[in-house]
Amino acid sequence: MLWLVRHGESAGNVARDAAHAARSDRIALDARDVDIPLSPRGEKQAVALGDWFGVLNSCARPDVLLASPYVRARATAEIFRSRWDTDNALPICLDERLREKEFGILDGLTTGGVATIHPDQAEFRRILGKFYHRPPGGESWCDVIFRLRSVMDMIALHHPGRRVMIVAHQVVVLCLRYVIENMTEEQILAIDADGDVANCSITEYRRDGNAASGDNLILTRYNAVAHLEGDAVADVTAEPERTPGVRG
Repeated sequence: MLWLVRHGESAGNVARDAAHAARSDRIALDARDVDIPLSPRGEKQAVALGDWFGVLNSCARPDVLLASPYVRARATAEIFRSRWDTDNALPICLDERLREKEFGILDGLTTGGVATIHPDQAEFRRILGKFYHRPPGGESWCDVIFRLRSVMDMIALHHPGRRVMIVAHQVVVLCLRYVIENMTEEQILAIDADGDVANCSITEYRRDGNAASGDNLILTRYNAVAHLEGDAVADVTAEPERTPGVRG
């Protein structure tokens, strides 16, 4: 099995929403993107995720836990694990290839901020589309996909038949779907436009097990949030349509 989980709500998500509400050019953050922590609600979402897995049989929980090294993803993985693995026996393997998409000179800018401060980049993105646009010092979706292909190769080589969970970021979840399901640019962007990846949502794949299929991974649920719904302290939060310079 393979689970893809987006980190819980972060302080950056909260600051982004405030910046958009105020129509500011910049998101009010004074730390590196890698150091942005979870918000209090994000911590509760990670607790809810861990509790939901905690009531399952041990064979239905991950035995390999991979995470982005960014603080918000690492903290989500740590809180998740603590709810059912009280001895911390399951190691959390940090992998820099799972990091957030890098925005370069657009980092920390709102959509309006990009248009105001870097109108040339706003125009390049309009022409190229988010899949291929690479801001100076940053990455395109294709760049993210390139590093994620090697992650999937590593999982196939070193963890065959294991139950693997990846805790990372919204673009990572989407780009892994692109890789695993052999999608086109149009297909993954349609999924992106159709709905947001919620904080601490679960995307799950199971192995087909059919010899003729080559033991393919089959999507069984995407962006599932049942473990958060109805919980007053761990309500669902989602990131709106990704803008060029928004941390998530």
